[in-house]
Amino acid sequence: MPPYNMFGLEDTSYEKARVVFLPVPYDSQTTYRSGTRDGPHAIINASRSIELFNEELENDVSKIGMYTLEELSPNLDSPEKNAKLIEKEVGLLLDDGKLPVLLGGDHSIAIGSIRAASKKYGRELSILHFDAHSDSRDEFMGSRYNHACVMARAREVCSSCYSIGVRSTDEEGYRRNRGAVMYRKDMHGKNASEIAGSLVKGTKRKVYITLDFDVLDPSEMPSVGTPEPDGLSFHEVTSIINGVLAQKTLVGADFVELSPIAGMVAPDFLAAKLIYLTLGYASRKI
Repeated sequence: MPPYNMFGLEDTSYEKARVVFLPVPYDSQTTYRSGTRDGPHAIINASRSIELFNEELENDVSKIGMYTLEELSPNLDSPEKNAKLIEKEVGLLLDDGKLPVLLGGDHSIAIGSIRAASKKYGRELSILHFDAHSDSRDEFMGSRYNHACVMARAREVCSSCYSIGVRSTDEEGYRRNRGAVMYRKDMHGKNASEIAGSLVKGTKRKVYITLDFDVLDPSEMPSVGTPEPDGLSFHEVTSIINGVLAQKTLVGADFVELSPIAGMVAPDFLAAKLIYLTLGYASRKI
């Protein structure tokens, strides 16, 4: 078998890598189906069987330089302390000129990573949030750092945040953030090019992508904590990301909420392939 790292790469080095993967096996904030702590391992394991040459991109994306760090041991004292730990680790990667890609883990791991990116890039940065849920509650289950609060925390540090594919939200968040959320109900009848074009017009030069795999339809991605019907297809998600990254520079990302199902490997492979394509689209600008 190939080496145990993202995409099973030989002879990788941190110094030469442009992209650095940080696995974060954390799920103390899940509220329905647990298991996202196993997501990073499932993604890495599946990625080792992906063909490195991609026929859509007509190149080997891994040649941009990729390195996989050891799993980050989460701080289990509190979600807030865990967010601070992740912010510090991602900040170090950004200071080293790397493009950090977090592998989750529940969505709360994005809070620290987004804060680090916002500190680094300030007003140049936009957050693109792909998710079935708005994650816009100020507090949930006694915590402001729950996975249901990710975008509430993101909007505290970044004025340019857009959510895509949402089909479940609380009433207060629906009324407060309506202009910053592309609800699934409003996406029907629009093609990926139109959606990407709208996002390109509204976003800054640099983008951070936070993607919850439940943005995808459960028929393609059943391995998530809270599967919502009427999701986006793999092709829709990758086409939108492709359209945006043709114009914008990716500076960081997290891919979260994969909760593997024993004996069902297709969703794990889909997750790994989506990450590989995203980096392929990004490679034109990084």
